[in-house]
Amino acid sequence: MNFEDFIIPPKKIRTEKWQIGESIIHEIKEDSIVLLFMSDYRGADGEAESQDFTGVRREFYKLSQLDFEIPVVDLGDLVSGRTPQDSHYILQEVLSSCHYKNAIPVIIGGSNDLAFSLFSALNFHQKDISYTQISNVVSLKQEDEIHESSFLSKILSSKNFSIKNYHHLGYQKHLNEMDSVKLIKEVQFDIIRLAELMNSTEKTEPYFRKADLVTINCDAVESFGEAFSMNPQVNGLNRREICAYMKEIGLSEKLRSVGIFNYNIYSDSQLNHQLLAQMIWYLIEGINIQRSHPKERSYETFYVLINDEQYAFKRDVFSNLWYFGDDENIDHCIPCSRSDFDEAKKGFLNARFTRN
Repeated sequence: MNFEDFIIPPKKIRTEKWQIGESIIHEIKEDSIVLLFMSDYRGADGEAESQDFTGVRREFYKLSQLDFEIPVVDLGDLVSGRTPQDSHYILQEVLSSCHYKNAIPVIIGGSNDLAFSLFSALNFHQKDISYTQISNVVSLKQEDEIHESSFLSKILSSKNFSIKNYHHLGYQKHLNEMDSVKLIKEVQFDIIRLAELMNSTEKTEPYFRKADLVTINCDAVESFGEAFSMNPQVNGLNRREICAYMKEIGLSEKLRSVGIFNYNIYSDSQLNHQLLAQMIWYLIEGINIQRSHPKERSYETFYVLINDEQYAFKRDVFSNLWYFGDDENIDHCIPCSRSDFDEAKKGFLNARFTRN
């Protein structure tokens, strides 16, 4: 399948030599970051007509390219299929091409159900996927069609999918049916309220550290003035916080795929264009920083005694990041925060460390 027939190339945007737009390329390269824009919102009962992302691109292209070494590809805009299922199929073909070349696809726009395609395409190339989602809502409806209200239940319940961890960050109690929240907890996946994400990324950084797939529902970002997302909310992560989290996503040691969904593609606000552009930029910065880290690491081990039980915490000497566990293979240890270690010294052990 020649998926290039379904992609509208981006318009040429004039930039200066120091700006990231000067180094943008337009075909998938090995070990690159691949941007692809989408307009299909039918999975959220919206429209699928192609929209112009030039405003976002203009704001993104004029940002600094610093000393970034990883190639950035702007493939263009993916034309929606005749049906939502067609869009999912075409998107998965593009994603698979990226994974074959060890590139990191970043899908921008479209409804939140497109996360299903990101998971499905990645599942074809690897097993035991760790998936982190930032979203203000948790919906586990059972429906035949892939919809933003049912895609998560299809991922978590499918026998064809291999999911190792699922972390749901930023849910708001007043927007959710409590049965869905309870079910996520009952199956021992992590679900974290918005309040725990605000002001600092320190406590929730561990949920991104080993993530293979991360998706962001823009409805989890607060809107003022013109709506930033398709379902604008007065409460959510603020502009600085979402950019800080985009950098944390990029710093993931295993990142393979990213989706930024439910952006308000009908917005004419330059500030909205700027925020989305800077979210993409901070993601790219994080990926570049992670690729520059040394492969060989050394760890300090600290032991804590709680109720006559001894527990081990490890600190990465280079990054100052913390882990729970005493296994020599750090991949078998659980990412945690310094505050988790400090709480353990007081006798309080995070329940997620002792799950079977």
